[in-house]
Amino acid sequence: MAERRRRQRRIDYPRRGRTGPRRWLPSWRQQLSGLLLGAGLFVGLFAAVYVSVEIPDENAEARRQATVYYWADGSQMVSVGAVDRQNVELSQIPDSVESAVISAENESFYTDSGVSVTGIARAVVSMAGGGEVQGGSTITQQYVKNTYLSQDQTAERKLKEFFISLKLDNSKSKREILQGYLNSSWFGRGAYGIQAASNAYYGIPAKDLNPSQGAMLASLLKGAEEYDPADGAANHQRAVARWSWILDRQVKAGAMSAEQRAKYRSYPEPRKISKPTSLSGQTGYLVDIANKYIKKRSGLTDEDLARGDYRVHTTFEKDKVRRLEKAVRQVRERDLDPKKRAKDRHVEVGAATVRPADGAMTAAYGGADATKHFANNADTSGVPVGSAFKPFVLAAALQHGPRSGSSQVSLDSYYDEHNRLISGGPQLRPATPAGKKYEPPTTLRESLLTSANATFVQLGKDTGLKTVRDLAVASGLREESMARLDRTFPLGTSTPSAVRMAGAYTTFTNGGTRADPYSVTRVVRGGAPVDGFAKPRVQRVMDTSVARDVSDALRFASWRMIDQESVKSLGDVTAGGTSTDDRMKSAWFIGHTGDETTAITLFRTKPGTPQLLPMQGVGGADSERGNNLPPRIWAAYATSE
Repeated sequence: MAERRRRQRRIDYPRRGRTGPRRWLPSWRQQLSGLLLGAGLFVGLFAAVYVSVEIPDENAEARRQATVYYWADGSQMVSVGAVDRQNVELSQIPDSVESAVISAENESFYTDSGVSVTGIARAVVSMAGGGEVQGGSTITQQYVKNTYLSQDQTAERKLKEFFISLKLDNSKSKREILQGYLNSSWFGRGAYGIQAASNAYYGIPAKDLNPSQGAMLASLLKGAEEYDPADGAANHQRAVARWSWILDRQVKAGAMSAEQRAKYRSYPEPRKISKPTSLSGQTGYLVDIANKYIKKRSGLTDEDLARGDYRVHTTFEKDKVRRLEKAVRQVRERDLDPKKRAKDRHVEVGAATVRPADGAMTAAYGGADATKHFANNADTSGVPVGSAFKPFVLAAALQHGPRSGSSQVSLDSYYDEHNRLISGGPQLRPATPAGKKYEPPTTLRESLLTSANATFVQLGKDTGLKTVRDLAVASGLREESMARLDRTFPLGTSTPSAVRMAGAYTTFTNGGTRADPYSVTRVVRGGAPVDGFAKPRVQRVMDTSVARDVSDALRFASWRMIDQESVKSLGDVTAGGTSTDDRMKSAWFIGHTGDETTAITLFRTKPGTPQLLPMQGVGGADSERGNNLPPRIWAAYATSE
């Protein structure tokens, strides 16, 4: 019986005649058999999946629809699309462009199997670590992703991409794949494919591209958002470096001679960015603000948005946007005369309205026309905020007190002749030897009204510049827009956007709480909502009593800054802004009434000149450095219907 059991036992495991760990250690024959069995199963599974995965028809991703943006009331604002894509034969594309793309993206294109094993391995490692699926794809894989699959970064999509790429490499020639890739790739500026990109960047068909221009377009395949040279100094620096690298790489690969390379030492600057006429007026600026918010909240890129088929519901109210645009136009036409006064030339205006209750942006003014003036003045930093920053200095002092702790700070606090901060109400100074009149010292409330620079420099020092900065950032100003913490910091050397200033000022009228400004309530694609668009949560920034005190001081200040007769119908008004004592190259006004807070900035900038131009004389001799113009725009906007 025992002999029969031994004969029936086909696999000697655990191993007979062994003791300890050796009993459980497979023999070399067992290990080899297991390895061969595993390999056979893997090959069988691989073959089964390979056979089951079919090359689909070109999907809707390659026939993209427009993206539609909606006003707050649900009516359509604009439809952006269809996609700018024009297919061309590979014979119409210069060899130098082909070699630039291959050198930049996939040097082994003509010899590989259509997939990158190392790229797949990196993806698996990333997935195992809980990260996103990585890139590192071949040209064939990128073509498959562009043409047959979605852009979703999932393991399932990556697996399909792998097998379809293998099949495609066996069913199509490398030339056909390269042609499809060049016709389906994203180059930025709304352009899909080399023909549309050539027109967008150089205004010529792809067949006329020279090797230098081809290398520049090839550099965009790494990511047009970071390599379009017209989109900021950092982009330009990256673009030039990659363009040069691609040309050098072609020499190394034998696709270009050193003599040819020597002809291209100057970067081929592309034409300026242009926008479709559907984005004229304020529409382009509103779409720009919405897209920035979408990318921040959802992780979508410009390329994702350009693929279209999104339904974007914004917070912008059509009537308020048009009223704001009308108010700017009226004041410009009435108070500026660029034909007669040189100082009235190159004047720019930016404005934004935020609803204090929840941070919703209801209106914005980005410039005269988004198709002609591309910088969005409403949402662009770079303009010093001047005395409009002083309420944050006051709020920090009221909230935290002086660092020495020697006295309590209130609106009635003042500095004595020894530059000491004194608590309580103003007291009379003793008579001077010269017998001058007794005058009460200037309180912090009055200093905000008169925009007293010396007082706020000292108040910022006593409170702590870092404390002031932290409170301003907590109120909603971006940390990257904050200036260096030096003596002039309390005077407003920081450069926040109008959007951020409007949002930060709501902290004072909200009793010390605020929500980040938001411009999109919902994004839908293919009937499914895109995650990330819940309302920003409300945060407490300062005590209610502090916010109330600053708001009271701003109400006091509004009497100096605006014509009360013209806005008496509005009721309670609070306001902050720049004054005649400001020496910044800008003019600001932030006004609050009813259920909205609006920030308006005015400055001068000339194309090709990096620094802002002086403001002295803007609007005429009595314009007070242009500081009276933003309040007039606000009054015209707030009282219009």
